Amino acid sequence: MSRTILVVDDDLKTLNLLKAYLEKQQFEVLVAHDGASFLAEFGRHRDKLCLLILDVMLPDTDGFTLCKTVRAQSNIPIIMLTASADDTDRIVGLELGADDYIAKPYNPRELLARIKAIQRRMQLASAGPVRYLRFRDFSMDLTERLLTNGAGERVALTSMDFNLLRFFAEHAGQTLDRSRLMEQTRGRDLGPLDRSLDVQISRLRQRLQDDGKQPELIKTVRGSGYVFSTDVSGHSDV
Repeated sequence: MSRTILVVDDDLKTLNLLKAYLEKQQFEVLVAHDGASFLAEFGRHRDKLCLLILDVMLPDTDGFTLCKTVRAQSNIPIIMLTASADDTDRIVGLELGADDYIAKPYNPRELLARIKAIQRRMQLASAGPVRYLRFRDFSMDLTERLLTNGAGERVALTSMDFNLLRFFAEHAGQTLDRSRLMEQTRGRDLGPLDRSLDVQISRLRQRLQDDGKQPELIKTVRGSGYVFSTDVSGHSDV
């Protein structure tokens, strides 16, 4: 799989720091500082790119316009960068076809985790239909909607618990905020006093025998959400 990433950001200091960090992780990083240079680089290198990282605010255009332009001609994964604390940027970006977003300022390690999560999903998709997701000693049968442990015993989960665990497993290594988890697993927004998701995660940790005080699978990222902190592999058969 290609490891060439194109990043556009008008903050040259941030751009250079990110380039240096990702190159240490064995990625080839191409950079652009505005929309025009981004489109030029995209046109020259699109066949070898594995990912685009688009800043929303640019001097001559915006990341949304670039995202829309790219999506009209390519399905290459896109991560949006936004300095806005409002959810509007995230929603607009996802509606235009972005695969993920991250708020600025961000921890490069979190961005790397999201890049790896996208690459993992791409690898699973290219491998053909996936029926089983495996992590630790657990196996999820996506067709029969069953979870079994290392002894082959069925782990009792409600339908909502299974949906939540599947979403975590399919986005392993990625920090998921509570609102997104509610949207994806329950199809509704999270109310300001709604603790149902926290209760469900606590119950899911118990089912996975994941210590609630020091969980190793579903970790709490203070102020951000949760992350499924383990490797996940996809398989078409037992």
